[in-house]
Amino acid sequence: MRNILMTVMMIVVVILLFNAVIMTDTTGTKAQIQSQGTSANTRIGNLNPS
Repeated sequence: MRNILMTVMMIVVVILLFNAVIMTDTTGTKAQIQSQGTSANTRIGNLNPS
């Protein structure tokens, strides 16, 4: 029973850390990747001569 409780508690901690690090609205990893992707797409679009 103790092992199950520890496992559940660790899963909760991982979920909370994921939300804090990855899913933060403006400073999270997801937002940074999206902004860099948008910037790269814009720069690539500007290279097209047509």
